[in-house]
Amino acid sequence: MQAFLREFRHERFGHARRKDSSQDTEAAVAEKGASTPQNLQVGYGTGAPRSLWELSETQLDQLARSYEIDGDQLRTGLANLEGAGIRKQPQPLNQTDPSIPPDAGVGAFFDVDNTLIKGASILLFARGLAKRRFFTARQLLGFIWVQLKFRVLGKESANDISSGREQALALVKGRKESEVIEMAQEIWAATIAERIFPDTKELADMHIQAGQQVWLVTASPVQLAQIIAKELGFTGALGTVAEVKDGRFTGRMVGDLLHGEGKKHAVIALANYQELDLERCTAYSDSVNDLPMLSTVGTAVAINPDSKLRKAAMERGWEVRDYRRLRRIFRRAGGMRLAAGVGLAGLGLGAWLRWRR
Repeated sequence: MQAFLREFRHERFGHARRKDSSQDTEAAVAEKGASTPQNLQVGYGTGAPRSLWELSETQLDQLARSYEIDGDQLRTGLANLEGAGIRKQPQPLNQTDPSIPPDAGVGAFFDVDNTLIKGASILLFARGLAKRRFFTARQLLGFIWVQLKFRVLGKESANDISSGREQALALVKGRKESEVIEMAQEIWAATIAERIFPDTKELADMHIQAGQQVWLVTASPVQLAQIIAKELGFTGALGTVAEVKDGRFTGRMVGDLLHGEGKKHAVIALANYQELDLERCTAYSDSVNDLPMLSTVGTAVAINPDSKLRKAAMERGWEVRDYRRLRRIFRRAGGMRLAAGVGLAGLGLGAWLRWRR
């Protein structure tokens, strides 16, 4: 582990790289300029408007095409940023250490579930809410069933994703956002904090010590994601955004579920807003569903990967790190998905029993 960290630090955060960063930036800007309309300046080092919301619809479409996505996909990513409060409060969740020289234009994006923490944060969150009688055990079990299907069978469909999204939105509809944030803080302290992978946290800290931004990008609720990022000293967090009006959840979604392509679109929007050069950024994930995000940055690292991501990472020459000893044992025995399913079933049963008390 220590050997990997030293190599990782030298290759990605070494003084040589930082010394040459201005040349790298100029080359990256020149390369992007070749595929970007001359009347539009975008990205790190180009003097782009600090707010992407200042761009016209035509300019947004042009910017999107430079990343090989369409304008509506970029707009959805921007909606996720706005829903996360970045437009109203652009300051980072944690102030940077003034003694650390900033490595301008460089950042790292971390998935949360099974990358940064052990297990599914949304289920830990839902269990905590049920324990506090925020909703019924029947509602919780219905939500868990959708997750169980995916983790045991290793499959997901658009209908499953849509069903899970609608169930999650229905659980909080009409409730106060302040109430959810207060409970999320309690659940973090009581349950989630102890499930952090120390090795993944160490990687994130290396980016911070190198003067780089560190962002969480997760399908979990943005309120929970931002609490995790705040507590761990990260720059910020993007998560799935449930609409709030007059302090209460409406039951509608803002932007896209941060899953699959949705993460990619949000990261592209965030990178342009924060003036990050994606070729110099790093992304970390455990799931093949995050291939779009991983493929968008210059360096991708598979952390505790599922079998499909492990295969894709090996084919692409990406770093692979497995920090779960039990995962390695079950992978050899072919019982990974069964173990995940049993764990989720136990999670649901435990929540139901606590609720019944």
